[in-house]
Amino acid sequence: MNRLVFYTALLMLLNVALLLPQAKNDRGSARAPLRVGLVFDVGGRGDKSFNDSAYRGVDRAVRQLGVQAEYIEPGDGSDRESGIRLLAAQGFDLILGVGFIFSDDLYSVASEYPNTRFACIDYAKFDAHGFVEPPPNMVALKFREEEGSFLVGALAALTSKTGVVGFVGGMDIPLIRKFEAGYAAGAMYVCPNCRVEAGYAGVTGDAFKNPAKGKELALAQYASGADVIFQAAGSTGLGVFEAARQSGENGIPLRLAIGVDADQWNEAPGHILTSMTKQVDVAVFETVKAVKEGRFRGGVRVFGLKEQGVDYVYDDNNRSLISDQARARVEALRLKIIAGEIKAPTERK
Repeated sequence: MNRLVFYTALLMLLNVALLLPQAKNDRGSARAPLRVGLVFDVGGRGDKSFNDSAYRGVDRAVRQLGVQAEYIEPGDGSDRESGIRLLAAQGFDLILGVGFIFSDDLYSVASEYPNTRFACIDYAKFDAHGFVEPPPNMVALKFREEEGSFLVGALAALTSKTGVVGFVGGMDIPLIRKFEAGYAAGAMYVCPNCRVEAGYAGVTGDAFKNPAKGKELALAQYASGADVIFQAAGSTGLGVFEAARQSGENGIPLRLAIGVDADQWNEAPGHILTSMTKQVDVAVFETVKAVKEGRFRGGVRVFGLKEQGVDYVYDDNNRSLISDQARARVEALRLKIIAGEIKAPTERK
């Protein structure tokens, strides 16, 4: 009997010993930080625009929410999908793709990993029937770029001395056409007799990383009379700024440019009239925060002027380039768009 009691007690102790590491692991996993993976768009980190804004959103989450982050800068299309799959296979809690070009890849991988959360900035997946809703574990972060572009278009026309303003786009796709459409509509709204010229750097992803082409397009538009050019072209837009910097001296009239996605004043101080900002960093941070707090929901989230998802820059740097009258007029247009009295177009007429 004593031997039976001994062996019974021994087995109980062994069971407890086996359970202790598991309990410790469970407690450890509960404390494990959220893991966030960010895959950059064409142009990569350092574009001083779209990608850098997304990075700031994740970096803020690292600093304020204590999450762990990993960043991948892909080369071609296969690298992009491989990067997403690698993060999913490693069990990351949230995987973000920066740009519409990720739409198909994220949709496919999210469908294969239903317990992982995904987010796509500027999600744009379509089939023969139209827009394809993202899977329930994926959120599409979209922006009403045409609304912010409308405001900077009006500002460009109100500032122009020649009555000609320009637009330089990166890849010729519907998303970038939204920038052009809003910009042209805003310019024509305040100056019906103004002319709006437009050019695109190409039809592939490389069109977002070709500063030489951006400069070529900008110089041609400046030569044809434009004195303000809005660029929505990723790092290609850096060429637009370079073209603007060549003006204002040696008898050459001052030429201005308008930045995109982030405040780009520092790229050409004195030559940046304003920048049409997309608060990508805010959308990214709020998505990470929602996952951390258990509030994540799949579907489509749209950020416009009303949601403070798009705007334009007006601060001490560029204040001297914008007249009080132009500023007041543009702010009045903002209120009309928010109230629904003005509908900024997504296609140019």
